[in-house]
Amino acid sequence: MTYLERAADGPAGERFRALLKRPEILAIPGAHNGLAALQARDAGFEALYLSGAAMSASMGLPDLGLITIENVCFFIRQVSRVTGLPTLVDGDTGYGEALNVMHMVRALEDAGAAAVHIEDQLLPKKCGHLNDKKLASADDMAAKVTAARKARRHLYIIARTDAAASEGLDGAVSRAKRYLEAGADAIFPEALTSAEMFSEFARRVDAPLLANMTEFGRTPYFTKAEFEAMGYRMMIWPVSSLRVAARAQERLYRTLYADGSAEKMVSEMQTRAELYKTIKYADYEALDATIIRTVLSSMDDI
Repeated sequence: MTYLERAADGPAGERFRALLKRPEILAIPGAHNGLAALQARDAGFEALYLSGAAMSASMGLPDLGLITIENVCFFIRQVSRVTGLPTLVDGDTGYGEALNVMHMVRALEDAGAAAVHIEDQLLPKKCGHLNDKKLASADDMAAKVTAARKARRHLYIIARTDAAASEGLDGAVSRAKRYLEAGADAIFPEALTSAEMFSEFARRVDAPLLANMTEFGRTPYFTKAEFEAMGYRMMIWPVSSLRVAARAQERLYRTLYADGSAEKMVSEMQTRAELYKTIKYADYEALDATIIRTVLSSMDDI
């Protein structure tokens, strides 16, 4: 079935909440564009994630708060439209203060997002696994959470804290509780560095928690089952799809430049038939043919 025929089955935020009511952890892979989103859905995933780092890198930009709300909405429309899956979106620092956060919430909802996370960094923000991040005050971040809560119609709001690196676990826990009081639905403790930290945070913060399993970061590699055992309700692999795709593209372009041909790479390519199956080419073609056959003209009455 194409997205053109799919009937709406409720607001995206409500569908995201329904997934969280299940007893098992919700595994959410990053999907950096519409094609990746379709492939993730076909693999069996029921929710998707849009990473600020992946969106920025897709545009050839660093993850330093350079992309705009409209850039983000372009990616949301791709991913949510073609898959129909609830999508969690990286909202960076909220794109400004209270009114900007409220505008972001409405824009993301209108584009099709199900959930957003907002972080307690100051601009220029950094990837949560880098050093020298500058934090907003807990009160300023809480004000953003309250603003997001006030503006939302259905969007699920996750408050991310990057405080563990500079304020320790106690600071991260304290901030998390403040953000919950301000109206956050869930908490995302970023860049925790051990199973003990993850478990202790979950023990001390009574809320749905999100874990980030990014590669090449400060967090050791944990499986979905391990995060669930530590007390987490959601997990993301934020940039994995982009990294794999980027490496493959790098090999292709080097081969093209060196050989003047892509023949050596054909075995690593998705075939035309496989691509058309993924994007439902035949379904769109059949829909178009059906519509054409049912169109009547004035001549049909003669």
